[in-house]
Amino acid sequence: MRDVRPLRQPKPAPERARRRPRAASRRADEATVLAESLAFDASELDVESGEELAWRRENVPESTLRRLRRGHFAVRDEIDLHGLTQDEARLALTAFLAEARTQERRCLRIIHGKGRGSGHRGPVLKSAVNRWLRRHAAVRAFCSARRNDGGTGALYVLLDG
Repeated sequence: MRDVRPLRQPKPAPERARRRPRAASRRADEATVLAESLAFDASELDVESGEELAWRRENVPESTLRRLRRGHFAVRDEIDLHGLTQDEARLALTAFLAEARTQERRCLRIIHGKGRGSGHRGPVLKSAVNRWLRRHAAVRAFCSARRNDGGTGALYVLLDG
């Protein structure tokens, strides 16, 4: 055992600092949320249960909004968002608007409810739908429905033709 020598151990490779992986979709989602929060108008949240909603793009004449409010456009399809969470309602509304555009349906009715079941939070879906429709590129105008079509718990929506 006189000639025995310990084996030389190779030097261990230096450990590189590892970055925690982050999903690309998460970054995109965070960027979307940030953009929406920066573009947010606080007055859009101040929607009361019985309050009427009306909005039109700048290039849409006031007379078109007036005709929409009076029911001069035939409602071609409708969606009822009652009982859905905000996330579920947003997905359902997005799909509904996309399908309506492909089917060339120009006037729609969206039933969001009056928010009476929301308690102190006020009409959650009504406020959210108000926000989402203003940001949707295909929406030209919208207003609260006539009383026999849901009143302040529903909207008539006019899409690009």
